[in-house]
Amino acid sequence: MDIIEILTDLIDEDTDQPRYQFDEEALQELMKSIEEIGLLSPIKVRTTSDGRYKIIYGNRRYKASKMLGRKTIPCIVSTVTDEMEIYLEQIAENLTREGFSPIEEAEAFNKLLNDPKFRSSTKYLSGKLSKPESYIKNKCELLKFSKAVKKLIISGTEIKKDRLTEDQLLPLKDLPLEHRDPLALIAARDELPVSDVKKIAKLFKDKTISDSTKDKLLFKTGSGLLETWSTHEQNKTERAKPAAEPKAPTVKAVKQQSAEPSQQTRPTIASIEVNREKLQAALNHSPLAPELLQTLQHIMPNEQSAFLNDVDTLIDSLEKHLTEWKKVRELASAASAAVAVAAAE
Repeated sequence: MDIIEILTDLIDEDTDQPRYQFDEEALQELMKSIEEIGLLSPIKVRTTSDGRYKIIYGNRRYKASKMLGRKTIPCIVSTVTDEMEIYLEQIAENLTREGFSPIEEAEAFNKLLNDPKFRSSTKYLSGKLSKPESYIKNKCELLKFSKAVKKLIISGTEIKKDRLTEDQLLPLKDLPLEHRDPLALIAARDELPVSDVKKIAKLFKDKTISDSTKDKLLFKTGSGLLETWSTHEQNKTERAKPAAEPKAPTVKAVKQQSAEPSQQTRPTIASIEVNREKLQAALNHSPLAPELLQTLQHIMPNEQSAFLNDVDTLIDSLEKHLTEWKKVRELASAASAAVAVAAAE
């Protein structure tokens, strides 16, 4: 592998290479190092049809040398012409260097997977770059987020204010865009650890919570969202416990019962008994506890509209439920009369 000195004026940067973000402070440090001890490793270039050279890797070293006024720079001249091989070499080299951002990686992988010029596969890239397929797929998931979120993504796992790690983002990747990005920004602002982001993601994936409620939750802080998650989990645990005694139907139960079609055209004695037990339970237990009635007096003005809508929905469900019970009463009366006639005969 021969190393030759080439005039910096004959070398062009590759604007299509995977790495395009260069930290100014790091570049200044590199310049200082080159000025003091020289360039420790050469850059790699390839020849172009016009007799010039294009960089394969080493853009930062080239930039620093040129800014220092160096007339020449040590280079390795490659004979490779295949665009796929060159691009893979550029990625492989940058993966070993600091400062290659997760988004630059993601965009490079995505280009190899989807650009008509390459059309590679995850399996092929995994073998070529010695990276697990899951590594490549997770990097590409970062591209789902908006530009505002992408700008905050950094390498490593250290949680920093107004910055995001890959581990913080991945739990949110499957959420709808309208929830995904705002939650990512909340995680960055409030420096949420990965475990907390996972809890919040679970809350927003819960299908029993309406989209309108989720939209309102986005106005909360990270700690507020965690408190909501904790309360929701406790409520689910309580609902899952076996009841010690019959309880009044919940709003959810009323809606489900109202929506269920009748399974029989004529009730059996067993079905009448079941309905009688449900009716007796409903009569013996008021759905409105005294403490709930007191709470209703303190509803905030901005919540009244939503609350009244919920009440209207509940009343509609109860009215439908009442109609069903009336049908049960009619059917029970008819069945009782039929039994009496049969006994008389």
